Amino acid sequence: MGLKKGQTNNPAGRRPGIPNKITTSTKIWIQNLIDNHRETLEEDLKKLKPAERWNVIERLLQYTTPKMGQVQAQIDFNNLDEEQINSVVGQILNNLEE
Repeated sequence: MGLKKGQTNNPAGRRPGIPNKITTSTKIWIQNLIDNHRETLEEDLKKLKPAERWNVIERLLQYTTPKMGQVQAQIDFNNLDEEQINSVVGQILNNLEE
């Protein structure tokens, strides 16, 4: 049946938060490849049609820009007094106007 979360068959294995060596070396290799061929890559991008160029750029951004997560807030209005409710509603309205 599998191991429980956080359990390993190798008690001396990699601790949580320590990156995988292969993942780290691959990231370094890709970074060096891009750095060493930056001019060629830029020239190749310029040769693409604008739509294709933006498609490539969009796909590359996922490796450099963190994805936004969904944010949820739950407010129990039953436990707030009228002043607190007015404050929350005011902040929501201000954020919508911006």
